[in-house]
Amino acid sequence: MSNEKVDLLRSELDEVNLKLLDLINERARLVQEIGKVKGTQGVNRFDPVRERSMLDHIAANNNGPFETSTLQHIFKQIFKASLELQEEDNSKALLVSRKKHPENTIVNLKGETIGDGEQRLIMGPCAVESYEQVYTVAKALKERGITLLRGGAFKPRTSPYDFQGLGEEGLQILRKVADELGMVVISEIINPAHVEMALDYVDVIQVGARNAQNFELLNAVGSVDKAVLLKRGLSGTISEFIHAAEYVVSKGNSQVMLCERGIRTYETATRNTLDISAVPILKQETHLPVLVDVTHSTGRRDLLLPCAKAALAIGADAVMAEVHPDPAVALSDSAQQMDIEQFNTFVNELQASGLYKR
Repeated sequence: MSNEKVDLLRSELDEVNLKLLDLINERARLVQEIGKVKGTQGVNRFDPVRERSMLDHIAANNNGPFETSTLQHIFKQIFKASLELQEEDNSKALLVSRKKHPENTIVNLKGETIGDGEQRLIMGPCAVESYEQVYTVAKALKERGITLLRGGAFKPRTSPYDFQGLGEEGLQILRKVADELGMVVISEIINPAHVEMALDYVDVIQVGARNAQNFELLNAVGSVDKAVLLKRGLSGTISEFIHAAEYVVSKGNSQVMLCERGIRTYETATRNTLDISAVPILKQETHLPVLVDVTHSTGRRDLLLPCAKAALAIGADAVMAEVHPDPAVALSDSAQQMDIEQFNTFVNELQASGLYKR
């Protein structure tokens, strides 16, 4: 008889569980609707005042047998799950999200495609110093079949006394060399006012780590018909990185490439800490090509090759590294740049490993 009663009570409990399930899911649907409204209003999804009000309401209406603290703990978990649901809905709605756009974005740079499954190298001097310097490097790259030429004309530096770049003159040098050798120019712009000027010289506008959340600049490069290489911020989370890309794409420019370049941590053995796991995460979460800058992430010439191998092995669409004719006299970041002989060894080793097949 007692077993029959237990079975009956268990049956009633199952019915209550289903009712609770329906109510929880109904609550979730209401939360999603609230999230949509907040999204259109630009309101923060987490409202601590509202959460406190709900917890107080639960406490005022608790008639037992659960302790109020127990119920509040349970509801706080529900609140947390609801907030995560709103954030997940928000990520699905992003233009850069793979959930919204399952196919890979392929960026075409004068016939060189990034994001099509073939891995490439993007190389050049850290800073443009002279025509002769850029031409020497570019010629060495072209002889190895590399046509993607990077070089800094504007150099935002930590110290105001360090070399800041040649500005427009540097862009002119890059364009001249690229036209002579049939190459693609990638260079950083640091000011929204310079974007229109840059259109005459570059094929890819780079937004550097220090400007990853310069929203005026992101909006400006998103409003022009020019590919964008967006670097991750110095201490930017992956979510912040993705939303920075969303700024660009939301303005109409879908030709965006993401570049992991290391993040600032407590570690001092390298210039930054290369977050290699960011590559598969970004490729899962977005449809944009993902690059790895092994020079700025490590700041060490001796680590460029193993980190490049790791980047290609984990699926990066391209690897960036810096080359200078004579790094010892470079005007910026001499310790991290390869000379021409080291560059050729770098490419040879990548090819020998089977990771780089060009």
